[in-house]
Amino acid sequence: MTLKPGSISELQESLSQSRRVAGVSLEAVAQLIEHVPEDMTATVQAGMSLADFQAHLAKAGQWLPIDPPNPEALTIGKLLANNLNGPRRFGCGTIRDWVIGMAVVLPDGRVIRNGGKVVKNVAGFDLCRLFVGARDTLGIIVEATFKLSPLLEAEAHLAKPCESLGQAEALLDKIWDSDLQPTVLDLHRIDGEQLTLVAGFAGPSADVEAQSGAASALGFADEVSLDYDARFRRTASSFISVAPGKLISTLQDLGDESFVARAGNGVIYHTSAKPTEAPSLELQQRVKEIFDPKGVLAG
Repeated sequence: MTLKPGSISELQESLSQSRRVAGVSLEAVAQLIEHVPEDMTATVQAGMSLADFQAHLAKAGQWLPIDPPNPEALTIGKLLANNLNGPRRFGCGTIRDWVIGMAVVLPDGRVIRNGGKVVKNVAGFDLCRLFVGARDTLGIIVEATFKLSPLLEAEAHLAKPCESLGQAEALLDKIWDSDLQPTVLDLHRIDGEQLTLVAGFAGPSADVEAQSGAASALGFADEVSLDYDARFRRTASSFISVAPGKLISTLQDLGDESFVARAGNGVIYHTSAKPTEAPSLELQQRVKEIFDPKGVLAG
């Protein structure tokens, strides 16, 4: 059974009476609860799309520095439940770095709240990090509070074609040894296209101009968009996560397959890759039994 509650209280009641729930649609639970620009925080219900949330924040010159594919169709709840990120992850971090509080409906219908609405919040155990990426198996995230960032004054994404993975590795070494501070550092080869390294820079206009000039000296010439990521990840549903130092050797093992790799983080999206190695299944099951002993939520 898939639930489509019209309110959080309706979701609570439905879960408390259910034996098994295959999924939950929160499209009717989609309000912006609070945005405090002077504190750079905002609280939103989980059914709002990421694109709508960003549009609200932009009116005050702020944004949530997360850029997963298809933000128009992606809700805040799914963003958190699946721990989704995009090319700017290297410079901006993951969604876990920006969430400071949340409300979760547990499988028995109870609501728990963790964190708060202030950035400096260190009281108690951080359950937010447990629920982020749990794919709605431990509870349903219904509300979240985020710290925010000012909208970028300037941004530039430059690309350099590479003849081989060896050349890409040498170029990456030059970037590590330089004073460059990229917010995007991706290596991709999609559908037989040329191997390409993308470096992005963001911040004050003068800084972006200076860093772009330094990158040009390394051979980055073409200004590009980041649409390759969303285009490729529509078909790449799994990923491999390795130490950044093992990125090139792992890509060599993949042969001629298409990929998009976060060269600074060691995350490789790939059409036939096996998912990253998960924690012990026994540990996962123990956590699941604590939060959902009756097996109400799928997973």
